[in-house]
Amino acid sequence: MKKDITIPKTEGVLLAAVFEKHAEYHTDDWNIYILNTKPEPLENLLIVSKGFSATKVTPAMRHKLAVLPAKSYAKVEFLQQDVLALTNEFSVTFFHEGTLYDQKFVFKPNAIKASALKEISLMDRKGVLGLVE
Repeated sequence: MKKDITIPKTEGVLLAAVFEKHAEYHTDDWNIYILNTKPEPLENLLIVSKGFSATKVTPAMRHKLAVLPAKSYAKVEFLQQDVLALTNEFSVTFFHEGTLYDQKFVFKPNAIKASALKEISLMDRKGVLGLVE
């Protein structure tokens, strides 16, 4: 049963931590975004995040997006400064053209930092991309 289910490799979907100014509170914050670089939309996205270390675990957070249009991105969640020292794991499940996809993205402890920022062309901003596992 479970071994009979084939979930294809995910391509064209990225997760990025972006450092940006909060318009209302005038603070510099890290936010997680999901990016769809595919020429087609993604449907029924479920994103489950958690942070952990050898001694700490955050509660799981769940996010749902009905549709993520082609060549677009959406904010998933704000990251508190305290969780940047943890391993942050995001499980992303979605449908694309009627097929179920599942991918895990990981940000290693202290990987989300200003010195690691790289240009993310789809967003025209700088961020840190999550590692695909």
